Parts: sequence; structure tokens; C-alpha cells
Amino acid sequence: MTAYQKNPISLFLSGRRRKFIVLITLLILLFLTCIYALNAGSFHLPFERILIILYQMITDPAALEGAKSEKIVVIDFRMPRVILAILTGMSLAVAGCVMQALLKNPLVSPFTLGLSSAASFGAAMAIVFGPALFPFIPTQYQNGTIILSAFLIGWLSILLIYAISRMKGSSSATLILSGVVIGYIFTAGVMILKYLTNDEKLREITLWLMGGMWGANWGAVLIVTPITLLCFLYLESRAWDLNTLAAGDDVAKNLGVNVNRLRLTGLFVATLASSACLAFTGIIGFIGLMGPHIGRMIIGNDNRYLIPCSALLGAFILLISDTAARTVMDPIEIPVGVIMYIIGGIFFMILILRGQHRVIT
Repeated sequence: MTAYQKNPISLFLSGRRRKFIVLITLLILLFLTCIYALNAGSFHLPFERILIILYQMITDPAALEGAKSEKIVVIDFRMPRVILAILTGMSLAVAGCVMQALLKNPLVSPFTLGLSSAASFGAAMAIVFGPALFPFIPTQYQNGTIILSAFLIGWLSILLIYAISRMKGSSSATLILSGVVIGYIFTAGVMILKYLTNDEKLREITLWLMGGMWGANWGAVLIVTPITLLCFLYLESRAWDLNTLAAGDDVAKNLGVNVNRLRLTGLFVATLASSACLAFTGIIGFIGLMGPHIGRMIIGNDNRYLIPCSALLGAFILLISDTAARTVMDPIEIPVGVIMYIIGGIFFMILILRGQHRVIT
């Protein structure tokens, strides 16, 4: 054994350096994917022109007035969509990572806990009942009722899940089973609304349930960005407590961690991050499952590094999937939710076949 191998500080620094290299590599890969996504589409621009437009947008916006068509395509249409895809992928992956750590089960995610089903029920209610659901919102802001309803019902689902678990004891198994049951109930509600509504609203509900970035605009980006960043910073600040929780509730309590408060606030913040994005994009599944699992494969279980790694992976997976969704059959656009169902289903089966469905201990 060499002196380097015997030195624990050197080993620690070596491991930490490797993790930083992984994160920086993922960040560079995400940036390159952004440039590609801004370039891809019917209106093709050279990569160097994309970089020039981005530089002018920051330093001299007036210079873009001479290239209005390029400005409209790149800045007004593609860029909000790219940013929303990144924020949504980050939120869902981080939420899945934190939920898995809190509940000590690698199959937990906003999708499997029923949050997506609850948000879809909220959106379906807004589509069917329209302004009557929120009479204080002006009629011209119909999309606002969908966003608000999906967000509120998403929060309600987590409240119900936690309330049920508190009645029977706050075990992770009870929380997971509660999420599955609540998800089925909200799914039944969506089916009833689809059955009762007319053809036009039925098509709108079905389109929303498929998930996509069609509604991406700078207004959505301005709303989602602070929510995503604040939730990410809070959850990252609790990474040490999440690591401690992995040793067991009793050990965490002995080390001064308020386990019940950590679990409650962690679930609420993760719900806020994911439901805020789902309210704009519709149902997008499996990001919260794939991001953390791939992250563990390449960076380990330390939540200080796993949370940002999951965020970058989730952003990359959703951005590349959305870019494929709008270009693979151009000019026809495939809902990105459909692509994620296919990719996520295959990934889920691989996890099961490899025996990775065991509860984290």
C-alpha cells in the first residue's frame, strides 16, 4: 500500500475532486445541449451564430433589432422552452432524490407518490369548470386557473399522504402506500371528468396529461426560476441531515436531527419545486426516478453531491428528450411526456432486472 493510499486526507480530497470533475463535466454537457437545442429545428442557424445572439442579448440587446427573425426564433420561442425544460428536469430530479432519501426507498419520486396524478386532476378540474373554479381570476387568464389548480391539488395530495401516515405512524412504507392510494383516487377523478366533459375539453385534458413544453414563455420562466432555485438551495443545505437519516431514524435523532420536521419540510419543499413546474408543463414522469439513480451510479450516495448531480442529470435528460420530441418528426411535435414514458419504462424494468429495487438502508 502506497503512502498516498494510507493517507485518509488524500483519499478524501481525491474522492471529492473526482465528484467535482463529474459535476463540472455534466454542467459542460448541459451547456452544449442547450446550444444544440437552440439550434435544432426547422429554422436552422449555425452554432457560432447562436453564441453571437446569446452574447448580444446580454451585452447589447439593441443589436438584435437588425435580425428580428433570428431573435424571435431563438430568444422568444426556443430559449424559454429550453430554460423551462432545464428547470423542470432539475426540480423533478431533485424532488425524487430528496424523497428517496427521506423515505429510504429508491422507487419514490413525484410520479410514483401520486403528485403527478393529483396535479393532473387539478388541471382537469380547471379545464372542465373554467372560470367558475376561480372566479377571482379574469376570464382572459384561463391558463392561470389551470396552473393554480394543478399546483394547489398537488400540494393537497402531499398533505393527505402525510396526514394518513401520521395516523398510522410515520414509516416510509406507510407514506409510499398512501401515495399510491391517493394517486389512484385522483386518477379516478380525472377519468370521471373526462367522461363527463365535451369533446373539445376532453382533447385539452388529454393533451395536458401527455406533458409538453408548448406553454413555455418568459412569464412561466420568471415564475418557475426563483421557486426552483430557492427549493434547490434549501434542500442542498439539508444534505448533511439527509446523509445522517440514511443511518436510521434513531441514529439521526441521537445526532440532533429532528426527523419528523426534516421529513415534513423536505417533502413540502420537494413538492413545491415539482408541482410548480408540472403546473406549466403537464405530466412528465420518471425524471425523478432516473436522475437520482444514474447519479448514484456515477457519484455515490453522498447527498451533498448527489442532489446537484441529480439536478444536472434531470435537466439534461428532459432537455434532450424535449429537443428530440420537437425535431424527430419535424414539423410534427411529439409530447415529451410520451417519450419519457417510453424511456422511463425501459429504465424502470432495467432497475428491476438488476435487483436495484431494494429499499435503501
